Amino acid sequence: MSGLQILAFVSGLAGLGATIGATASNEWKATSRASSVITATWVLQGLWNNCAGNAIGALHCRPHHTILNLEGYIQACRGLMIAAVCLGFFGSIFSLVGMKCTKIGGTDKSKARIACFAGVNFILSGLCSLSACSLYAHRITSEFFDPMYIAQKYELGAALFIGWAGSILCILGGSIFCFSITDSFTKSRSQVKYIYKGAASHSHISSYPRGHANSINQRPPPDYSGSSRTQHFDKNAYV
Repeated sequence: MSGLQILAFVSGLAGLGATIGATASNEWKATSRASSVITATWVLQGLWNNCAGNAIGALHCRPHHTILNLEGYIQACRGLMIAAVCLGFFGSIFSLVGMKCTKIGGTDKSKARIACFAGVNFILSGLCSLSACSLYAHRITSEFFDPMYIAQKYELGAALFIGWAGSILCILGGSIFCFSITDSFTKSRSQVKYIYKGAASHSHISSYPRGHANSINQRPPPDYSGSSRTQHFDKNAYV
């Protein structure tokens, strides 16, 4: 199970890195205005900045001026991605404490509980990142295929795919963590059941004096002395 936990930790840590990269990226949606390759101009937008670049490599970005003027879906995606980063960070810290290959965390039972908590944090982090990227992608696609939408239309940016990959890795790592601790809880329950049965059988035997424990279930033979008897009468009894 230690190998599974190491795999889960690496998967969760990679998912956390991808989530942080997607959160900080400016390429959540992109568009190009190009009449030729030389005069191509790219317009990028992220959760924090609006950027514009050209074919010679110049890129200019400016942050969103105010939070109150932002659209609701951008604010929701910001909150979800920040929550995903925080949950993934705490999941990575708890996973270091709860893994069997580390020497911190206490007994095996307490380490199993910490590992389960780390797995839940990774799963929640992946769900938050998946929800944010899906919400943003739904807004882009709905505007792109809407014939009544006359403003600038964008396409899916690279940050969305990075966020989706990171969310899958976080969910996978958290699920492996939760699966890896089932063996520890099964062993602890079987040990408690064995101790309980042993104590009960010992108290049952020790309640009798020594030498009489084997004769508990022995019963005296039934007494047939009061049963029906065959009466023998003398042949001159009625004479």
